[in-house]
Amino acid sequence: MTQDVQAEWQRRSLAALWHPCTQMARAHQTPPLPMVRGQGPWLYDCAGQRYFDANSAWWVNLFGHADASLNTAIKAQLDALPHVMLAGCTHEPAVRLSERLGDRTGGALGHVFFASDGASAVEIALKQSFHSWRNLGQSERCEFVCLKNGYHGETLGALAVTDVAVFRDAYDPLLMRAHIVESPDSRQGNEAAALQVLRDLLCERGSQIAAVIVEPLVQCAAGMVMHSAEYLRAVRALTRQAGVHLIADEIAVGCGRTGTFFAWEQVDIACWPDFITLSKGITGGTLPLSLVLSSDAVYQAFWSQDVARGFLHSHSYSGNALACAAANAVLDRFDAGQLEVNRLQAAALTRAFAPLAEHPHVRHLRQRGMILAFDVSAPGERFSERFHLIARQHELLIRPIGNTVYLMPPYLIDDEAAQFLGKAVTRTLDEALRHAA
Repeated sequence: MTQDVQAEWQRRSLAALWHPCTQMARAHQTPPLPMVRGQGPWLYDCAGQRYFDANSAWWVNLFGHADASLNTAIKAQLDALPHVMLAGCTHEPAVRLSERLGDRTGGALGHVFFASDGASAVEIALKQSFHSWRNLGQSERCEFVCLKNGYHGETLGALAVTDVAVFRDAYDPLLMRAHIVESPDSRQGNEAAALQVLRDLLCERGSQIAAVIVEPLVQCAAGMVMHSAEYLRAVRALTRQAGVHLIADEIAVGCGRTGTFFAWEQVDIACWPDFITLSKGITGGTLPLSLVLSSDAVYQAFWSQDVARGFLHSHSYSGNALACAAANAVLDRFDAGQLEVNRLQAAALTRAFAPLAEHPHVRHLRQRGMILAFDVSAPGERFSERFHLIARQHELLIRPIGNTVYLMPPYLIDDEAAQFLGKAVTRTLDEALRHAA
């Protein structure tokens, strides 16, 4: 297709679509790319240009685009049963997926509630936490604790435990009040101080707190801020001592992204959180699906003949059979040894990006599994936008967060792909800095 065709699709898109995380007035100066197909790690626009999807389509395409095994699973399920409501009905893909995920926690989190997106999963965990305490006669436990700069979604409940100003400030008058405590940051070496703040809060307000919510190992939307497993072990000990729930939001960091299927596996498989939320990569970027795994203690708090004590939360497409079939195909890949493949791919990324540690404008080059990030000093105004647009010229689709450049690529990284990414990111960075001068 010609550039004229591409321009026409951009015009129509800007006239009809309200794009997410986009200031539409600005989008008219930097119009969206009209994509027509994807294959593996590559996306292709309607002008024939290709782009390496370094951010996995917002962290969801674990195995790249148009993966044959995922597509086959979806097509087979489509011919059998695309969807049926889970209220009063059930089906094999949802049952099997729930069993397999529970097994991955050793049965510690053996009850699955399905939704459609990450924010909905967080809402469910928050509501289940509060309602379970209420059913146990502790209605005063209606407060939540989140970390500074944490992100858990943009619906009103999820936004109440999100501390990213650009998302929450406009809606602050609508939100419940959560306690926001110091966030651990490996760049600052402040984990002990952060733990002390949480310890003090739990000592003071523990009897009113329902749950603490964290993103294990990496606060992604904060700019890939990383912390240690030791910090999380201490958080779990504090929540157990105070008798409050712990919600591990693994929507971004689950499904093998940090080196284990659940990030929490690197923390303590003998002491799981009370809830884990999953979405994004669980279907490999094919269909919307999210879920909450909860403990038996939480589940039993709802066990009653009284309807009002049940968890009356619903989504029309809850446990969609097509999405569950895709998720089962994703788990098949992990059962076949995907994590070992990921370790080799992460090592290839480490080698390819090691030279950037010597770049005069690069700070805090860091990596956790298949997440790699660095901060840029003196980036100039609109660095993220400038970097994104220049990267397109180097066959790279990538969106920095502020002055943090990060890669969360599909699990399709060999040495050649890693070297391509390292060189393309370095060239883009140098050009973006020159344009800022």
